[in-house]
Amino acid sequence: MAQSSLRIGTRGSRLARAQAEMAALALRAKGITCEIVPIRTTGDRILDRPLAEAGGKGLFTKELEEALLADTIDIAVHSMKDVPAFLPAGLVIGAILPREDPADVLVAGGARTLAELPAGARVGTSSVRRRAQLLRARADLDCLFVRGNVDTRLAKLDSGGMEAIILALAGLKRLGLAERATAVLSPDEWLPSLGQGAVGIEIRAGDARAAAAIAPLDDAPASIALSCERAFQGALDGTCRTPIAGLATLDGETLSFRGEVIAPDGSEYAGTEFRIALGGDAKTQATEAGRKAGEALRPRAARWLAL
Repeated sequence: MAQSSLRIGTRGSRLARAQAEMAALALRAKGITCEIVPIRTTGDRILDRPLAEAGGKGLFTKELEEALLADTIDIAVHSMKDVPAFLPAGLVIGAILPREDPADVLVAGGARTLAELPAGARVGTSSVRRRAQLLRARADLDCLFVRGNVDTRLAKLDSGGMEAIILALAGLKRLGLAERATAVLSPDEWLPSLGQGAVGIEIRAGDARAAAAIAPLDDAPASIALSCERAFQGALDGTCRTPIAGLATLDGETLSFRGEVIAPDGSEYAGTEFRIALGGDAKTQATEAGRKAGEALRPRAARWLAL
């Protein structure tokens, strides 16, 4: 393999491949040749039970990170909502691509909004966060466990197995399926998963060649926002059984953040928010602000974090 080429590791789903192609396209535009290496992760293999029962979101990154450490790939492309707050020793997130819309969407067969779903309607999701938010909004709904990639979930909906599903708008857009969204769930009322809509590139710490190749791909606003969100996540140290949501946004030099921890049954929640002006080292400031917000929220959310 030519020294200038990069091996890009990715999960094998259509969405993951599309996101890897986004990174490859940007690298090729800079004259760097790339090879995409699909890797099946534990999370892709486990489809019969919630990930919370099998080990959590790290199941979507484990094999990719092992391949990085074994030097069988040079970079790994991830949906950042699937990346744990703490990485294995020797690995770093080297770049965040421009963020897509982080909102969740309702995809329904008949109803146009969440409020229009009939009592007892079956709504599919595998996310403990989405389940808690659904029950908070509509305790009368029947939340069904549904796993699989976007295409699989849409097929289950279309076959009549449920009346609606909740998906990330970003994934639908990247697959050219945005028209399937029945209603966008505004982050003002329905906070997304931390990191949702963002694609990150993980590399080996000290790999100067990979770091230099992906550095121009790093989007500063997205990177700053993700630093805040991931620090918030790390400070809470919640398990994959804990419904945690949050979103950081950047407007010029002003960073705004809202985050919450929700009771699994949606009956209660503890939230926090802040708005600060960033100075010279914006990423460090965003990280520190996210960490402090998480630490301050911990005592009020402790009973749900310990699940």
